[in-house]
Amino acid sequence: MSVSNRPETQLKIRGLGGGNIIHPVELDSSPTPLPPATTTAGTNSPFREIKHFKKWLPWLIPSFVIADSVLFIITMYVNNCPQNSVSCIPNFLGRLSFQPFKENPLLGPSSATLEKMGALDVGKVVDDHQGWRLITCIWLHGGLFHLLANMLSLLVIGIRLEQEFGFIRIGLLYVISGFGGSLLSALFLQSNISVGASGAVFGLLGGMLSELITNWTMYANKMAALLTLVIIIVINLAVGLLPHVDNFAHLGGFSSGFLLGFVFLMRPQFGWVSQRYVSSYSRSGSKSKYKTYQLVLWLISLVLVVTGMIAGLVSLLHGVNLNDYCSWCHYMSCVPTSRWSCDTNPVSCMSEQIGNQYTLTCSDSGKNQTYLLNNPNSSQIQSLCSQLCR
Repeated sequence: MSVSNRPETQLKIRGLGGGNIIHPVELDSSPTPLPPATTTAGTNSPFREIKHFKKWLPWLIPSFVIADSVLFIITMYVNNCPQNSVSCIPNFLGRLSFQPFKENPLLGPSSATLEKMGALDVGKVVDDHQGWRLITCIWLHGGLFHLLANMLSLLVIGIRLEQEFGFIRIGLLYVISGFGGSLLSALFLQSNISVGASGAVFGLLGGMLSELITNWTMYANKMAALLTLVIIIVINLAVGLLPHVDNFAHLGGFSSGFLLGFVFLMRPQFGWVSQRYVSSYSRSGSKSKYKTYQLVLWLISLVLVVTGMIAGLVSLLHGVNLNDYCSWCHYMSCVPTSRWSCDTNPVSCMSEQIGNQYTLTCSDSGKNQTYLLNNPNSSQIQSLCSQLCR
């Protein structure tokens, strides 16, 4: 009997390594009070808190970490490895056990489960009008290792940014950058599914870089801060050159976050801050809140990010594949070497049954193996096919 199984969908994860963070120097928020003779009883104090520099209590970023972790547990429960695979690790976890290591070395669910839960699948976005996958894929992870790496990076990078700029601006930066990463990934990775929060986390890194540029005068040791941040970004992007890591999501998230940083993360110049402390500050010497270059960068970045995302979304919905216009761009996501291959074509097997013996043969390589199985379902056969062909 010859049975052709549904081809497996290749999973591309969005991985990110941790790193150090560069932040502005702390400002003294306690101005020197005026002499008592200059104040009068019953009048309000001429000093007031500058909200722009207050420390926010970070709660949104920890909430994102909790949400991603809960969704991973739900995904593993839906995956139900014991029912859909002939072997699981470790078995004592029951429904929450992981797919075989050869099928998913990240210790996680199958690609079919991730697709069911909302992974980015270009075919479903374009043909079935499931555009929501561009957002839902940000909250899913390919495995336990993938989840831990991204959540650690998110905590290290995101908490301090939320303390400095508040949950609204950092939340918008995170979600919009994640959408931008998904969009670029979808325009290049046409035959794979993609999951992971690292596109959004790279958006926070991009926002940090643009914040350093636009608030340049507020940093001590400017060149050291810039060099350290650039090194962190380059190292993390270099990790994306490994196979099975979605560097297009990293690049899309970073570029979106870089532009959005000029929009969301501007700080007032020192002269404007100083005059807000003293109500008697001379009007003739008043300073504008932002410098001209900050406003120019704000406008240019806003125009670029809006037009870029609209153009990308329209191109995606019209079925555009950017690989057709850039023959070398695939090297930005994976560089083949003698140690690994960048081949991400879906795998499929032919199955022959004699009693309880099933012989699977890879359609591409011709590699085959015989298994003793008792009434296996299609998911179990596909799992064995994936292990055999990978």
